[in-house]
Amino acid sequence: MKNIRTDASVELVAPQPPLPGVLRAPRPRQGLAAMAVVVGAVAPMGAAHAVDWPSGFSKCADEGGSCKVGTTARQVSFGVKDKWVIKTLSGTVPCTSATFGGADPNPGIAEKCAVGPAASPAPAPSPAPSPAPAPSPAPAPAPAPAGHSGGYAGTVTGGGSATPVTVTTAAQMQAAINAYSGSGGLVIRYAGTFDFGTITDTCAQWQKPAGAIVEIKNKSNVTIEGVNGSAANFGLAIKAAASNIIIRNMTIGLLPGKIDAIGIEGQGGGVPSNIWIDHNTLFSSTKDCAGAGDLEFDGLIDSKAGAHHITYSYNYIHDHQKVGLIGSSDSDASDRYITFHHNVYSNVVSRLPLQRAGYTHLYNNLYSNVLTSGANIRMGGYSLIEGNYFENAQNPVTSRDSSPIGYWELRNNNVKSPADFATYGIKWVASGSSPSRDATDWTTTANFPVGIPYAYVVHDPACVKQKLAGVAGAGKNLATLSCN
Repeated sequence: MKNIRTDASVELVAPQPPLPGVLRAPRPRQGLAAMAVVVGAVAPMGAAHAVDWPSGFSKCADEGGSCKVGTTARQVSFGVKDKWVIKTLSGTVPCTSATFGGADPNPGIAEKCAVGPAASPAPAPSPAPSPAPAPSPAPAPAPAPAGHSGGYAGTVTGGGSATPVTVTTAAQMQAAINAYSGSGGLVIRYAGTFDFGTITDTCAQWQKPAGAIVEIKNKSNVTIEGVNGSAANFGLAIKAAASNIIIRNMTIGLLPGKIDAIGIEGQGGGVPSNIWIDHNTLFSSTKDCAGAGDLEFDGLIDSKAGAHHITYSYNYIHDHQKVGLIGSSDSDASDRYITFHHNVYSNVVSRLPLQRAGYTHLYNNLYSNVLTSGANIRMGGYSLIEGNYFENAQNPVTSRDSSPIGYWELRNNNVKSPADFATYGIKWVASGSSPSRDATDWTTTANFPVGIPYAYVVHDPACVKQKLAGVAGAGKNLATLSCN
């Protein structure tokens, strides 16, 4: 258990910036559009105890005590003073940092635990649950505050204002990370280049020795950003207890030796958290190579072994077989919270994502030319899928290849009903696995059972189709979508 100060000086920490990725009560906003609201159900600052837990929650223990949540899983918060983390738990829950993945929202201050209202029971995995009634369209949420990832990663500052270190090779980048103490802030600017045109036979890549992988392991507060025009032929890995990490504006492609472009993975008992993968261009090839099957390239954005609170935003992901998995196998299933927003997927085969357990929020993404399957929600996982644009996509929303299946809530996408399938080129090919379910009726199978703890804007899918490609990916100066 952490050392807790009890003198009055603890109040001095309150004005400091929020810890990266920790949920924080939004300040009141003025002048927002009439349809804008704040989501996440956070109590107003003036309410009693409102700064110590989300609105609607009730205190159940002080740090070091225990919460009796009961047999039905409910959301439990851990924190005080506008800063907390939330997990979905059941039974008797120790109110400790360890219970919440090692989180410590307010160092030096005793935290509190609070339990949220009981949610509707989760549907049984087999047989498939009856479709839940389609929810009423939600009003457009308020925009995320500046510096916020717009997703479950929360506010991720990375290396902050640390003096940038410029590198041009993977070895130089790794050396800079190795020399960094692990806290205080590190900003790496990658200015290296790679001519992908020199790879004339993409099928030869998988037979090469594994390429270089730059690791951020057990270190926090790091930004890796490519300069415009840079390109890399090496991978990036975020491992163990790494947190508050930003990777942006990198172009990574055609990696040798079956390695991930960006891999996030728990290791040695530590799990990465509060990771923001933003405005990158990632690709390989969809060519089928003799002897390789679909394994000539590994994942572009994989997260494994408990990695949690991750946001993938404004990435351009194209020409790849298996794009991104959550959980390396069916035994790698845990409570994790991951957001995918404003990403462009073009000419890809599958795993958009492959989700094992946990909770994902997919909003305002463009799925174009999906060759086998899109979002594959498995192992009892839940996904809120809203404001996306699907076109020329096979099995865009499905649950297959695992038992139990997973569930989705469909909200305000361009496809409204099966009558739209022909218009947008949506096709279905049944899975040979059992149990399985495809969204062939395009209905919600279970309402998303947890609140969205961050503010965000859902743009009209037609604008996503028209404008998103112009701002997603590297070299776009971190531009964001405007639909005015």
